[in-house]
Amino acid sequence: MQLPKINIPKKYLKIGAWVLGVFLLLFLSVGVYAYSKREALLKKMMAKAIAKADKDYGLKIKIGSAGFTGLSAVNMKDISVVPKDRDTLSTINDITVAVKLFPLLFGDVKLSEINLDQGKLNIVLRDSITNIDFILKRKKKDSTTTKSKVNLGDLASDLLNEVFYKIPDDMEIKNFVMNLNDNDTASLKFKTSATIDDGKLTSNIVVNDTTVTWHVNGKLNPGKKRLNVMFFADGTKFELPKYLEQKLHTKLSFDTATTEMKDADYSGDDYKISGAWSIKNLTINQKRISSADIVVPDAKIDADVLIGENFISLDSTSTVFLKNASVHPYLKYTLSPNKIYEMKINAEEQDAQAIFDAFPVGLFESLEGIKVQGKLKYNLDFYLDTSIPDSVKFESTLTPTNFKIVKWGKNDLQKINSDFVYTPYEYGKPMRDITIGPSNPNFTRLEDISPNFKNAILTSEDPSFYRHKGFVEESIRKSIAVNFKEKRFKRGGSTISMQLVKNVFLSRQKTLARKVEEILIVWLIENNRLISKQRMLEVYFNIIEMGQNVYGIGEASRHYFGKSPSELSVGEGIFLANIVPKPKAAMYKFMSDGSLKSYLYPWFNFIGNTMARRGLTLSDTSGYGFYNVRLREGLRQYLLPDSVVIDTNKIEADEEEIMPPGGMQDKSKNLFDRLFGGAKKDTVTKAPTKTTDTVKTKKQLRQERREQRRKEKENGDES
Repeated sequence: MQLPKINIPKKYLKIGAWVLGVFLLLFLSVGVYAYSKREALLKKMMAKAIAKADKDYGLKIKIGSAGFTGLSAVNMKDISVVPKDRDTLSTINDITVAVKLFPLLFGDVKLSEINLDQGKLNIVLRDSITNIDFILKRKKKDSTTTKSKVNLGDLASDLLNEVFYKIPDDMEIKNFVMNLNDNDTASLKFKTSATIDDGKLTSNIVVNDTTVTWHVNGKLNPGKKRLNVMFFADGTKFELPKYLEQKLHTKLSFDTATTEMKDADYSGDDYKISGAWSIKNLTINQKRISSADIVVPDAKIDADVLIGENFISLDSTSTVFLKNASVHPYLKYTLSPNKIYEMKINAEEQDAQAIFDAFPVGLFESLEGIKVQGKLKYNLDFYLDTSIPDSVKFESTLTPTNFKIVKWGKNDLQKINSDFVYTPYEYGKPMRDITIGPSNPNFTRLEDISPNFKNAILTSEDPSFYRHKGFVEESIRKSIAVNFKEKRFKRGGSTISMQLVKNVFLSRQKTLARKVEEILIVWLIENNRLISKQRMLEVYFNIIEMGQNVYGIGEASRHYFGKSPSELSVGEGIFLANIVPKPKAAMYKFMSDGSLKSYLYPWFNFIGNTMARRGLTLSDTSGYGFYNVRLREGLRQYLLPDSVVIDTNKIEADEEEIMPPGGMQDKSKNLFDRLFGGAKKDTVTKAPTKTTDTVKTKKQLRQERREQRRKEKENGDES
């Protein structure tokens, strides 16, 4: 189909030509005027910027000379930036900056070229004062004056645009030195030269005037928000300087690391950043993670980050690769109206050996060299709304398919099925070797241990021991809720299985790696039925610490009461269960006459009533043997006078101990310690009111003695 011709009268064409000509003439006139006045405009803009920096940040900026060297390039010499009452922050001898003209028509300042010759950036720390604290002051001012709600997605977009707008197409930096001076006792220096030639970045960074040279090389495409950059060092590993190692208490090095941004744009209402990060031969040593060097030969993550109005998340489309194993993580942090933490991990069914081979070298020492068959699948689902912490969600499932252990690693996980030697540690030092077997006169078979002790321990430590497979999700879930509300590690979720593995197979160093290794070994033992429940409990009762250099129920029953384990009464069993979480405080629980201090009475009632409800003992209204517990006479000489007040909270505990309900908490530990300390509580659902260890009055002592005599008389009449 042929469109009809449109005939425009000549007079209209002439009018249009005149209008266009007038606009072009006006534009040209404005351009010529602006060009003639640009030096004056430049000085006016510079004066305004200098005044604003002084007013908003307290920065004194001086510029020796400034002028145009081309149509859009400005050259400045002898620049200095000095914060008020602080050391000089920066000096630049000579710099030329050019901007792109077309974006200026739309109000965007995009750099086309930067040339810098000789400059310095000095960060000075003196005690609590630094010459960059003006940034924090400005942020604080902004936070108090801004009332409008900020959309995080829009903020991320604006910040990213600002960063990419400032990346020039061409750049040459010569002799730019970055210094960090810390109290004049330590310093860090980077001498940098860098170029960008049509988007290709090359750099040389000399560290601390040594022979070590870092490189940050790659391709930059700021217009499309793309980059691909590699970090490496000449002829050696890229590693943290000594100063940063000391500050971070971390050693870190790698062969190469790459970061790639593939795209950054809106996806619906959310701002989406897609990229990839990879690293080769990463070596890290951080005592909170592991006591040994951890080596990651090859790791990569393909990530999609979503930033919404009030949240930031790592999308489930992301994939982490460790050698031949892969996992899909999902992380989300919502800021308002309530803070919400979400985490999901989905490791699709894959070769089990590939998963074990993917573990970083040095992370799980006892499992190194293990050979397995079959497949494994893992899923984790965690959700915590901080406004309703009791509703926290925690589900963790490791599903095997035809899984089988073919060869042990460094540790034989079945070694405790026969006699073995156990070496307890205190404060990182071995105490003595203890044979777990009949050759040790204190070793006690499970059937020779009083049910009173067994039932008290299971009730207080792990009520579902015979039913679970090493873990109690509900206990862990409740522990998370309680610890979050208390803002400290008050309750743990460790089972007897976990405590046993920790003591027999692992070092006592409290690290994140050791905690994860503990979980893995428990799963291997319980789900592959490597050790029976009866044998696990028997070994646990024979290695458990129950006092200063007192280990196992055989030693403990004779030490405190001069009895064999089979003779323990209900009260003695409950007492021994009470000291398990904090054994070194045991002797401070007795009065000088060998009777128990009154603050333990609620504990006895609580555990005793729980046992009675479960049919493990008879109901008792007088404390379940509390008044009948007596320390043997040979130990009473070591007891303190009743007038001495002991704060048992300050008694140094085992590195991972917390107290049971009504007990004591080591408040000196930091948050990391409390999060990863293997607490020894399972699932006693409700604790009695916490009490303190105080001196009893004379009236209280008289009342207790009268009550004791009354009970003894009643018992005598009955007999």
